[in-house]
Amino acid sequence: MRTGGHADWTRRFEEESERRRAQGDPDWARGATLHHAVWAGIQRFQVGEDGDGTNLIAKAEAAGNPEYTGAVRLFVAEEQNHARLLAGLLAAGGMPTLAGHWSDKVFVRFRRLLGLRTELLVLMIAEVVALRYYRALRDGADDALASDVAGRILADEERHVPFHCARLHASFLELPRPARRPVTALWQLLLLAVALVVAADHGAGLRRLGVGRLRFVADVMASSKGVVKAVLTAAPRPAPVPR
Repeated sequence: MRTGGHADWTRRFEEESERRRAQGDPDWARGATLHHAVWAGIQRFQVGEDGDGTNLIAKAEAAGNPEYTGAVRLFVAEEQNHARLLAGLLAAGGMPTLAGHWSDKVFVRFRRLLGLRTELLVLMIAEVVALRYYRALRDGADDALASDVAGRILADEERHVPFHCARLHASFLELPRPARRPVTALWQLLLLAVALVVAADHGAGLRRLGVGRLRFVADVMASSKGVVKAVLTAAPRPAPVPR
């Protein structure tokens, strides 16, 4: 599999890690006040971010590219930091974390079904949905700490999408050309289904953040076009995500 450029991604992840260390944590002492529906959404996303990435790392190692495996380990570390930041935000608001949520269990099971390509395709569904959610939280939360945390996570997620697109682009080159568009069409259909479920499940919280259910779904699907283009074309980078 052609996987050039992963040393560059490793460097980017390492640079971000150094920047985060220099920046330090948000000011947890300021506390946070949000509507209970918004807190419920944050709790569920915190569960989704809180994983050890063992399965993804193992599949990356099996692919036989040490540079890619190193980049994946750094990606997983960023996701774990997102879980830590969200847990810190919840604690600042006097809210507990959840032990688990059914939606996360479904995603994990789907991701583990087949090989690395399937794992990344399912992971990308979560990433694209998360982009829109964290943008809504950053822009719509009437709370400085919540906006700060969401903005930090969003900046990371905006790098994660092109990282995964680059690998999927190389992976799709191994598929017969006639199969590539049907696979991405199925991916978009699954993304639509997930976006609808999230919009229904988080509807009250999204409204508090100034985003209606239909707008949320429409924005998620609009951003998916850049992902599909990046995976199918020779330049594996999606269009910039709206900020």
